[in-house]
Amino acid sequence: MIRLNAYILLVLAPFIAIYIAMSQTSVNAENLVFETNEIQASISSMQEETIKLNQDIETFGLVIRLQEDIFSRQNSTLLALQEQSGEFAELSEDIYEQKILDVLGPAVAYHKSENNEIKIFPLNELGYRGYIAKIKLFNPESFQVVLAEDELGKTETTKDAAERKEAIFAVNGGGFYYDEVDGKKIPRLIGNTVIDGELVEPFNGYPGTLFFAGINTDGEVIGSVPKEESDITDLDPWQGVSFIPVLLVEGEKVPVPKEWAETNQPRTIIGTYANDDLIFIVVDGRQHDWSVGVSLEALQEKLITLGVKSAYNLDGGGSSTMYFDGEIVNRPSDTSDRKVINNIIITP
Repeated sequence: MIRLNAYILLVLAPFIAIYIAMSQTSVNAENLVFETNEIQASISSMQEETIKLNQDIETFGLVIRLQEDIFSRQNSTLLALQEQSGEFAELSEDIYEQKILDVLGPAVAYHKSENNEIKIFPLNELGYRGYIAKIKLFNPESFQVVLAEDELGKTETTKDAAERKEAIFAVNGGGFYYDEVDGKKIPRLIGNTVIDGELVEPFNGYPGTLFFAGINTDGEVIGSVPKEESDITDLDPWQGVSFIPVLLVEGEKVPVPKEWAETNQPRTIIGTYANDDLIFIVVDGRQHDWSVGVSLEALQEKLITLGVKSAYNLDGGGSSTMYFDGEIVNRPSDTSDRKVINNIIITP
């Protein structure tokens, strides 16, 4: 019996092996089908994401193109506005210039170069006469303060200084006094003088009421009543002189010391318009048949009428002199121009 069972098992063994193998193959096939389904699902998902990404890229590209178009149109608009702004600025400058000229009247002398433009106008008022110079500085270096004979302790007429420096225009400069040394009178600067950006002498704050006025390195009129050296250096000065008093600041009158306010005298003024044009005024005086001079209070009123923005009273009296193109144009009270310690010149 046992032998029979063993015989049967031996006969059936191949069939059993085939069955087991087929069963295992079925399981593997099922697993393979399952894994293939997962891969196909992943591929489908990736395809959908790729399609969406392409759509997003196309949309983003469209946005970029739209932004570029908008930027291009905005840039064109801005450029057009800038051009218009420049035209308006030029128009405004021309209008302002014409308003100044309407007040000043016709010029009696004229000079223009790449460095500056100078127009000379007569000043004829009740009781006094003189001349006005309106100057556009294209090159600030054409504006210079010069010491007499280029040395401290010397004096020189405005005309001599102008001719020595080959200037087209000149007026007398800052105040000075005479100091007696060993029986000799030595001229001394008062306040502070700047030439080519440097103080000629150490800072002098005495007596605390003198202004410093001139131009900065951009050719703009500057001024202050300095208490310390930084009050000058902070202005970035190019050239400047000192005297008293300040007349106008931002178009407003500054109170003038009584002893200076009411007396009629020859005057020399430096100032500026709102467009940074320079204005110099020289008023003759002490000549009853020609001009008695003007008080500083009356001159303040005249400056406001002329539209001047800021103004400073330079040395006056017999020193007041205006030179243009080889001649003294005003009538100095000393019958000829006085020797002074420094002058303001404009080179051609």
